[in-house]
Amino acid sequence: MNDHACQPVVQPASGPSIDPARLIEANINPVTGLATDYLNHFNEAIMMLELIPAMPECVDDLMGWRVMSYCEHFMSTHQKHRDLVLAAYDSANPEARRSLDELTASMDAILTATRNALQLQFSPALAGALAKEAAAQLKPLVAQAGAVINGLNLSGDVPLAGVAQAAVDAVLRR
Repeated sequence: MNDHACQPVVQPASGPSIDPARLIEANINPVTGLATDYLNHFNEAIMMLELIPAMPECVDDLMGWRVMSYCEHFMSTHQKHRDLVLAAYDSANPEARRSLDELTASMDAILTATRNALQLQFSPALAGALAKEAAAQLKPLVAQAGAVINGLNLSGDVPLAGVAQAAVDAVLRR
């Protein structure tokens, strides 16, 4: 789990209470304090897994993928709003952050186990079946993580308090 602070390079000028309009501009949910861009890390791995049945050489690409926490992912990017993303994570909604961290741990475990198994050099058919199954397990977890980041509970149907109103308020202030 990601129990540590991200320690952004630069603290936002507004302090711990970051302007919701700035968060929206940076693709950060203003209530949860989380950014869906992190899910690109997992979608990249899923894409490689889905290619393995038709292109077994993509196993090598998957071996180059590595587990990265939310903070590590954003620290490794040159994203324009990286420091804001990291600061927002440090003050993110605790329930949303905990849920995201739990889902991330599950996705990391699936990907690590799959990568370890694929190192055993199975036949292309067996490697493809394993990759296909791993991708099938990951997709609903990525969807759940997206729901958490966007302010929905784990069942994906009930917003955390104030998400819709905060988004509307931030857009109207522009």
